[in-house]
Amino acid sequence: MFNPGRMILSLQQSISQAVVGKEEAIEYALIALLCKGHVLIEDVPGVGKTTLASALARSLDCSFRRIQFTPDLMPSDITGFTLANFQTGEMEYREGAVMSQIILADEINRTSPKTQSALLEIMEEHQVTVDGVTHPLPQPFIVLATQNPGEFVGTYPLPEAQVDRFFLRISIGYPTIEQEMDVLERYSGTVRPMDTITPICTAQDILAMQEQVATVYCSPEVRNYVAHLAAATREEPSFQLGASTRAAIALIRGAQACALLDDRDFVLPEDVQHMFLPVFAHRMVLSPEARMKGVPVEDVLLTILRGTTVPLKL
Repeated sequence: MFNPGRMILSLQQSISQAVVGKEEAIEYALIALLCKGHVLIEDVPGVGKTTLASALARSLDCSFRRIQFTPDLMPSDITGFTLANFQTGEMEYREGAVMSQIILADEINRTSPKTQSALLEIMEEHQVTVDGVTHPLPQPFIVLATQNPGEFVGTYPLPEAQVDRFFLRISIGYPTIEQEMDVLERYSGTVRPMDTITPICTAQDILAMQEQVATVYCSPEVRNYVAHLAAATREEPSFQLGASTRAAIALIRGAQACALLDDRDFVLPEDVQHMFLPVFAHRMVLSPEARMKGVPVEDVLLTILRGTTVPLKL
């Protein structure tokens, strides 16, 4: 019998060959994959953002392309373009880099807003429209984007509409001394850890797991809990922009995936709490007063989480 939990465990072990000591980040990336969501990997340079995305891609028997976002990257480089065929006299579509199942958008904030906007339809509708003709993307489809939040020179901050299209955000962080020693040992040999990763599951396996996520039962009480959490962010004075309805839907989906990985067919409030920060935090926009005071978004969200009544009946 097909077991999603066992499959995810195998994927986690596979990715861990190249990404050391970051089990939570790996888990969140796989949950996003199950929920048909996209991932924003945001952290300082050199801590394994690209490695995590590449290791995930290598663990899946799916097509993969890496797009290096630079200031001179054009929208047509991503979406593709139509070109006249002088032999047949017809216009032909030439595929862009996005025509793949797994896309690594490396340093996404280094390209212009015009090029960034080319991803809006792609991420939301899983399709590309060029010269009025719509081209569906291969399934499953996921965008793994990396960016360094501490750099400002030569970067273009992502607009709120695009940030909202990312299912969740992952921060990897620096390793501990023991983890770094493990990394140095693995990378000091003749064989790169990335080269040892082989595909664990196929595209059909992923599609099957994605279908199972939608079958996990979410009670009206839990849905009410999520709605109150989303409403509380919109009423919070420290936030200029709270959670969208898309964010609330993503929180439900993430909680369903958590339940599925725990071999449950129903959602608990604990599943919602586990996914609350990674799904909501990157979508919040602090008010000018809160920014001046240096208030962390996560602290405000945790206060909201503690102050929202947890349903007792499911």
